[in-house]
Amino acid sequence: MGVYTGIAQDNVTINGGTAYNLRTINGTSASPTAVTAAGNVNSDYVTASHASGDVRVEYDRLDITSTGSGETLRAFTRVSGANAATGGTVNGAHISLSVNSGGTVSGAGNALRVTLGAAAGVATGGTVAALLLDSDLAATSSVPSTAAFMRVAETNSVKIGKLLNIPAPSNSTIFATHTTQAMSHSIRICADDGTPYFIMCTNAATNRGGGS
Repeated sequence: MGVYTGIAQDNVTINGGTAYNLRTINGTSASPTAVTAAGNVNSDYVTASHASGDVRVEYDRLDITSTGSGETLRAFTRVSGANAATGGTVNGAHISLSVNSGGTVSGAGNALRVTLGAAAGVATGGTVAALLLDSDLAATSSVPSTAAFMRVAETNSVKIGKLLNIPAPSNSTIFATHTTQAMSHSIRICADDGTPYFIMCTNAATNRGGGS
């Protein structure tokens, strides 16, 4: 097992297609670190008392300069044992924002913020989105009837009660007036008890404020 000491290095160049890990290696795919009790394999605990600007416990940036693919962060959880998450959950990632006793937020607070950006004058090309909800289910796999691309749950005593917060109605925007148009399609959703419901849609923009 190779170990990187953690000493900062600048202008590190990796050539020849060799996989390098510039941080401490906690196991490999062939010889993973074995964990037999609950706990954190890696941890950082930080307090911040700054008056302005941003603090980030970790900052990573990837610049892709050729035709390859990739991501700055890849989190991957696999379930290989029966009855995982008995009395709990399993997640690829769990990201939370908590406002504790005595704390308030005067600006925006988000448990997860995802941003699609482009520089001025840039035509991105491709199929782009701020968020992709994907599935990777093999041909002979099966899922319960309640499986969905997105699930909403209100697990504590105070309820939010609203699904979305979107910009106020304005014609020719994402949320516009649209009256007396015949329904042509529906989007299927389900309640957490498995009951199916349908969001009514139309493929006509004749009566939509600002058009399509």
